[in-house]
Amino acid sequence: MTLLSWPIALHFFRMNKRVRQVAIFSLFLAVLFALYLVPLGMYSPCIKEKGTLGPAPTLIGHRGAPMLAPENTQMSFEKAVDAGGEGLETDVTISYDGVPFLMHDSTLRRTTNVHEVFPNRTDTPAAMFTWDELEMLSAGSWFLQRDPFSTASSLDVDEKVRVQNQTVPTLKEFLNLAAQHERLVIFDLRRPPRGHPYRDTWITRTLEVIHNESSINSNQVLWLPADQRSLVQELDPELQQTSGDHASLEQLQEEHIVRLNLHYSYMSQEQIRKYSSVNISTNLYVVSQPWLYSLAWCAGVHSVTTNALHILKKLQRPMFLMTADEYSLMWILTDILSAFLITAVFIFHWWRERGLPFWSGSRQVNENGPYSKFRTELSDVWSISSISVRGETQSSPLTPNLPTISEEPPI
Repeated sequence: MTLLSWPIALHFFRMNKRVRQVAIFSLFLAVLFALYLVPLGMYSPCIKEKGTLGPAPTLIGHRGAPMLAPENTQMSFEKAVDAGGEGLETDVTISYDGVPFLMHDSTLRRTTNVHEVFPNRTDTPAAMFTWDELEMLSAGSWFLQRDPFSTASSLDVDEKVRVQNQTVPTLKEFLNLAAQHERLVIFDLRRPPRGHPYRDTWITRTLEVIHNESSINSNQVLWLPADQRSLVQELDPELQQTSGDHASLEQLQEEHIVRLNLHYSYMSQEQIRKYSSVNISTNLYVVSQPWLYSLAWCAGVHSVTTNALHILKKLQRPMFLMTADEYSLMWILTDILSAFLITAVFIFHWWRERGLPFWSGSRQVNENGPYSKFRTELSDVWSISSISVRGETQSSPLTPNLPTISEEPPI
């Protein structure tokens, strides 16, 4: 609005009708005062008294560290661990012959070279491939070709070679890596399509890998799938039951939920406190911007799933963190400065359009004296002319100065 005051003031003083002037000026003032007052009544979780800020949310790598390596690959998860991630998130699908593997999409088209190895099966569901077929695919070459986060240039030569050699990992490999580094894991589990041999035993097959084929402890697993939850709790009560539903406290407690996994748009400090009061922690996804992470931190979120582990880990304190008094003082000073600048703009345009006397040495000279004002389409241009020239102009005839043709005298 401060910048907008310049053209508004210019047109305001050039208007000939008083009604229009009053209408424009009243509307401008109404909007201006509203903008001045609204920030003073706004709420932000980062407006807190000193000493009331909780610990920073723990960071869970979304499909590993997808800005630094191809998503859902061993390299990506190792990068996430190196960046300081306390947890790892992934997506699990079961192959046609019963091997749980990591793949987010329902097909292999986006994150593998299936179009080169199996050109006639690019739209085939990933779960309809056998594990031997999946092992033939590259899960990293696409990352260098598409560069989804514009970060591939930061990789050195050896890392690029390693990216090219990434393959589709199994759930067992993923769990063993998490167990080795003592990290939490959370994963979505995709049910196989109709006609798949493991369509009805997908839950128990996944539990078999956790219990019998990997070295991870059950309490490291945030169990997210909602299907057959009561059966899962009966088979393994040590799993941390996690829900993606925004359910009531009573329902969550009946299902023994200990953590919620919600989209960040559900972030509410009041809701987070309510869940925390019954020992249900909150994880938000996908939080990758520092300002959004700051809001989650101030709101009391326990953990976030992120693409930017290496960036958020460096944040020492929330952005915009301040006390209520500091916030009010900031906006009051901003409003005062804005009001001063807008007033100056209106005074300047009033002076320019109405004309004020100038002082030349000890002699007052009006705009009809040495200064003449000319209108142009773009701006008002002040020019200086001498009084003598002005006098000559007044005594000259009113006939236009037409070009004349002079003839040489005949010889």
